[in-house]
Amino acid sequence: MTITLKRTEEQLELLKAMASRDRSIAYEAQAALGSFMGPILAEVINNAPTLSNLFTTLSFNPDDNPSIPLDLYYDITAEDYITVYSQSMPGGLPTNHVSPTASELKFTTYNLDSAVSFDKRYAAKSRLDVVGKTFTRIAQEILLKQERTSANLILGTLADNSGNLLTSKIAGRFLLADLNALITKSKRVNDSWSGGTPANKRSGITDLLVSPEIIEEVRGMAYNPINSKTADGTVPAAGSDAWVAAPDDIRRGLFNDSGEMTSFFGVNLMEVYQLGPLADGNQFTKIFNGLNAMSRSDLVLGLDLSRDSLFKGVVLDSESGAEFTLTADDQYSIRQQKIGYYGSIEEGRMVLDKRAIFGIEV
Repeated sequence: MTITLKRTEEQLELLKAMASRDRSIAYEAQAALGSFMGPILAEVINNAPTLSNLFTTLSFNPDDNPSIPLDLYYDITAEDYITVYSQSMPGGLPTNHVSPTASELKFTTYNLDSAVSFDKRYAAKSRLDVVGKTFTRIAQEILLKQERTSANLILGTLADNSGNLLTSKIAGRFLLADLNALITKSKRVNDSWSGGTPANKRSGITDLLVSPEIIEEVRGMAYNPINSKTADGTVPAAGSDAWVAAPDDIRRGLFNDSGEMTSFFGVNLMEVYQLGPLADGNQFTKIFNGLNAMSRSDLVLGLDLSRDSLFKGVVLDSESGAEFTLTADDQYSIRQQKIGYYGSIEEGRMVLDKRAIFGIEV
């Protein structure tokens, strides 16, 4: 992610004004640039391909008492009581609330913020690259906090519902059979209120969040065997002739798409570097292992984004109407010769339906 400011006369004049010895002129210029960049940073943050942006946004005014009418997000024949997961503080573990479907869900919002500064001489010399890097750092820090908060919520929900967690057919390998079993599991979990076939048949898993090592396993299906059992139902032994390769058209597709794989077996793939072997200390895998001791080394997250489940409530700024506010940081004195900015977003995240989150330990 890189934010680049265009080198125009207006931008250059604004930077020079930020370095003015007249504090009122300098602060006014800093505030003007902050008001201009705030909505841009919000757009950058919201369009980043991250775990946090898998949540559907619900906007609220600053003076609102945020709530969600649960009956609108569940079928009329749904159970009387459901479990909703949310957080009371950024990065905290999710708590589950048992609520009747015919009720208003009140949720807590919290601030995610970042503060950065740079030497005033960069503004005096019209160093647009330094200012651009400063705003990039703000966006990165907010994204990092959102990512950690989202991961704790999703992983905590999965850990609390271990029935949605499978283990791979063969330890250390991710095969087509594992994805096939996960799709079947999601269909069973999402049966109708009577335990039968739902009227609107769901396709099940829509997205997989996987580590680079799992992507390697998928690419390897182009030349490695893919079956997980022999004719008698046992796992094929090493060196046996019972191993079966994928059909030619599947292997050809994997060869052609190996550079950047975006889907597999009709399911979207999202490569997440924080997932991966537990022994390597990958962040999301460590979090999940702390919540639910893993029997395997890696974790594949499966999401059903066709179901209304993942939501984030965002409080809009009362003046600009933007989700993200960026203001001039006035903590610096003239002697410090620094220009600072403070950015923040007020949000709250929740999982309304645990039947949208699944996992495979690999």
